[in-house]
Parts: sequence; C-alpha cells; structure tokens
Amino acid sequence: MSNPQTIPMFRRGYRLQWEEVQNCHVILYPEGMAKLNDSATAILELVDGKRTLADIIQTLNDRFPEAGGVDDDVQDFFAQAREQKWIILRDPA
Repeated sequence: MSNPQTIPMFRRGYRLQWEEVQNCHVILYPEGMAKLNDSATAILELVDGKRTLADIIQTLNDRFPEAGGVDDDVQDFFAQAREQKWIILRDPA
C-alpha cells in the first residue's frame, strides 16, 4: 500500500459503529462483528470513501503529534484491515 493517493473504503456490508453492549466501537459485517481498540477506531473514523491514505495519515499526525509520526502504523493497519476484508483500497482516478 505504497500509493499515498489510494482511497480506503469499507467493503459493502461492513460498517463502523459504536456498540453500547460492548462499550466500544466495532466493525459490523454480515458474518459478525469485530471489537476495535482506540487506535483502530481513530483510523477507521476517517474512512469515508473520499479521503486518501495521505489525508488520513496527515490528519492523524496532526491530531496526535506526541506519537512522533503514525505513517507506518497506519499503513500497517490498513494492510491488516484489507486482509480481514474490512476495507478495499481504491486507486485514484
């Protein structure tokens, strides 16, 4: 996932949601759900089908300057989210 202009999008049938019973955000999908930690939630809340990978990374770097740069962590997360089939990556037009 080296192209910073790639646009992450939730796969059809997948969505981010606050789950009161679980007391956390989850990814809901037809086969079930996955609980998310705060870092995953912060990243996935920015997935809107319009923001590029570069936009998401910049937003998170601005929001969490004490982290010292989240670029690699965010790219690693999206690679895992793609493997889990939560998201697809759309190449820029």
